[in-house]
Amino acid sequence: MPKNKGKGGKNRRRGKNDNEEEKRELVMKEEGQEYAQITRMLGNGRCEALCFDGTRRLCHIRGKMRKKVWINSGDIVLIGLRDYQDEKADIILKYNPDEARALKAQGEIPDTTKINEEEGEEGEEVTFDFDDVDAI
Repeated sequence: MPKNKGKGGKNRRRGKNDNEEEKRELVMKEEGQEYAQITRMLGNGRCEALCFDGTRRLCHIRGKMRKKVWINSGDIVLIGLRDYQDEKADIILKYNPDEARALKAQGEIPDTTKINEEEGEEGEEVTFDFDDVDAI
């Protein structure tokens, strides 16, 4: 029986965020690519995205990104269009909120686009009326 000489398996590597801190160069769209915002997750590595050319497409998360880059609804992504299927596309890259703001400042994506962290996750206070509980 072979001896284990490593430091663990894939579950150990999954917990590390090695590339979170480093700044990367802003990737712009090329021919056959489009910017999109994820509207909903469908499961099985698929999601629905609203492209900034006005088309709603079914997008597939490529295998390189599947377990390493988590995509949520509202994220700004770069998708690769398919020549043979216009209603389907492949997600190539996920932009973090800072990169999405830079794209908005350069005019690559519309100014009306809401980036995930702008939606007011903090600062909104919810109040509950506990007086109504007694009436029930």
